[in-house]
Amino acid sequence: MTADRTNDPDRQLASNRPPSGTEAEHALQQIVLESHDIRSYLRELALLTASRLSVPGNRIHAGVSVLRRKRPHAVAASDAAAAALDELQNGFGDGPCLTALRHRASLLIPDLATETRWAHYTRAALEQGVESILAIPLDLAADAEAVLNLYSGRSHGFSGEDITIAEAFAGQAASSLRLILRIAQLSELRDGISAATQSRTMIDMALGVIMGQNECDRDTAFGILTKASSRRNIRLQDVAATVIASISGEERITTHFDE
Repeated sequence: MTADRTNDPDRQLASNRPPSGTEAEHALQQIVLESHDIRSYLRELALLTASRLSVPGNRIHAGVSVLRRKRPHAVAASDAAAAALDELQNGFGDGPCLTALRHRASLLIPDLATETRWAHYTRAALEQGVESILAIPLDLAADAEAVLNLYSGRSHGFSGEDITIAEAFAGQAASSLRLILRIAQLSELRDGISAATQSRTMIDMALGVIMGQNECDRDTAFGILTKASSRRNIRLQDVAATVIASISGEERITTHFDE
């Protein structure tokens, strides 16, 4: 793309790219270990993919879009150009990358100037200097869906070898991403269990306080607590926290939670 050709950045990118699939796989494993979250992993994936496929005179721009609640979101990119192109396609709601995502199959547009589908998007992408696009969905085998979007400023910017490399790379990346998603889900489950346990403990403590102060049974104490929650329109856990905090004061709990 014309905006990114100053000082020949393609040559610099090509000199730094991993020379083999094995090294690329190792690089992805390192990214998994070093990434703080899924978004940072996807950004590193986009950077690594762009570097791997770029050659002098043909700089590749890479982005990753994720489908959430049936709407695409551009979540990571190798550079500003890729981010803008992903947002452009998502804004139109259709295009080669979203089509590849829907059909779960790689899609190559070798010459955007001769493409007759997605007329509005195609025209806008050409104005941004894009001439060929390669879109590869990531098989996450989960509720989430993602697609790797590759853009070239040259027509026929992706060779058969490039497609093979990109698909193999995307497959390796998908395996790593599935691992990250599982870890994230386990972490969320663990945090949820911990929060639920803490909430239950707090409510039990509050019931004990109310039972002691009002000389009532557990069911009556629970009724007092739920009434206060409903009347104040706040969570039961928050009411319980207020009850526990109040035992350090001079007022009896019945003053706040009478029937």
